[in-house]
Amino acid sequence: MSSRRRPPHHVLSPEADLVPIPALACGGGNTSSGTPPADAPSSSSAPAASEANSECPEYFRFIHSDLSPWRETGITLEAVERARAKAAFRLVVVDGRAYVETYHRVFQTRDTFTQWGIAQLLARYPGRVPDLDLMFNCEDMPEVRRTTTTMPLFRYCKDGDTVDIVFPDWSFWGWPEVNIRPWTPLLDEMAANMARLPWPRREPYAYWKGNPGVSPERRDLLRCNKTWFKAHVFAQNWGAATRAGFTGSNLAEQCRYRYKIYVRGRSWSVSEKYILACDSPVLLVDTPFQDFFSRGLVAGKHYWPIDPKRKCHAIRAAVDWGNAHPDEALQMAQQGSGFARDDLSMDYVYDYMLHLLTQYAALLRYKPTVPEKAVELSAEALACPAQGRVRDFMMQSRERFVAGYDPCVLPPPFTADELSQMATREQEVRARVRKITTMDDMDHHT
Repeated sequence: MSSRRRPPHHVLSPEADLVPIPALACGGGNTSSGTPPADAPSSSSAPAASEANSECPEYFRFIHSDLSPWRETGITLEAVERARAKAAFRLVVVDGRAYVETYHRVFQTRDTFTQWGIAQLLARYPGRVPDLDLMFNCEDMPEVRRTTTTMPLFRYCKDGDTVDIVFPDWSFWGWPEVNIRPWTPLLDEMAANMARLPWPRREPYAYWKGNPGVSPERRDLLRCNKTWFKAHVFAQNWGAATRAGFTGSNLAEQCRYRYKIYVRGRSWSVSEKYILACDSPVLLVDTPFQDFFSRGLVAGKHYWPIDPKRKCHAIRAAVDWGNAHPDEALQMAQQGSGFARDDLSMDYVYDYMLHLLTQYAALLRYKPTVPEKAVELSAEALACPAQGRVRDFMMQSRERFVAGYDPCVLPPPFTADELSQMATREQEVRARVRKITTMDDMDHHT
C-alpha cells in the first residue's frame, strides 16, 4: 500500500544556471572544496527555480505560534538582553553577515554544529537573512514561562508551559561524538539498508536502544524488555560506546524490527527523526516536549501513541494490532517515514530556519548592531581548524549551490476552528488506541 508523497521542494531542470558556493579557503594550502566521499552526497540537491513554489509543510505554521508572545508588543533590545543570562551564545546578523558572541561552553559540539547550520543557511540564501539579534540556549530543558515581560530565547524544544522559540537541532548537520552522520547522507544509507529488508521480513517486535540514564521514562521502559510484552529494549553502555567511538551504533542498521519505540530523553530526543525514518510504525511514548517538526506529526497517521503509565501493555497491544493488520501498519510506517524523508528534507529545514528568522526579525523594535566582543561567523572559521569526524561531517553537510529560488510559501497561522478539529481528531485516535489496549489485555488474561 503506497502513501502520498510531498512533491519535490523545487523542480529540477537540466538548463539550470547553478551558482556554486565558493570552496572553503583555509590558507596554508589547505583549501577545501568540501567534496564528500562517494557515499556521502551533499546535504541538499542543486535544484533550479520552478514555476511556482509549493506551500511549506503544516508544521511551519507553528512559527506563528512560537512568536505570538511578541506579536503585539514587538521585541525590544531590553527583552533580548534579559535572555543573556540563559544563553550560550548571541547571534547577530547585519547586512547579510553573521556574528557570534559566546557566553559559555556547551555540551559537546552542539553550539558548533548549530552555528555551522546557520552559516550554511547564509550561504544557501545569501542576502536573504534580515538583520537580527537573538540569544540561543543549547541545553535540553525549556525554561521560559509566559509573563508580561517574556524574554525571547531560542533553543531546541519546548513544552506546553514554556514559550522558548524552537530551532532545528545541531544533529541535522552531524553529531560526531556519537558517530551520527548528517541527515541527508544518513537518510540515503538508511534507505539502502531498508530496501534489503522489507517490512514483512523484519522481526515482529518493538525495538528501542539508547541511554536509559537520562530520564525516568527511559529507565521504566526497560521493564518492557520481555517476550510477553513483545519488546526488545536495550540499554546503551554509554561509557563503552564512547570508548569505541560508537562504531557499533550505526542507526542505518537498526531498522531490523517491524516497530520502533520513541521515548523522551532528558526532554525531547534527537532520535525521533531517525526512528521515524525506519519504515516501521513508531510507537511514541507520550511526552510534553516537542521540537520544531514533531508538532506536525499526527497520531494514528504518522505514529501510534503510547500511554506512559501503561507503556508495556500499550506496546504489546500495538504490536499485536500491527501484526494482525499488516496493511494498516505498513501504511502508518510509510506515512511516518515519508514525513521524515519529504517534509523534513534539508530543503525544508533551511526554509524553516529562514522563515523563522525572517518573522522574528520583523518583530525587533531596534536596529541590531554588532556586539563589541562578537566574532564573525563563517564556514571557514568553523571548518578550517576542525579535525577528524567534526571536519568530515561539516564537509558532508556543506551546501554547494546558492538557492536561485524563493523558499516554500509560509502558510498562515492556525485558526481556532482548525485547532479544535485537530484536538478532536487526536482525542478520537487516543480513544481507539485505549480500546485496543484494553481488549488486548483481556485477550492475554483469558
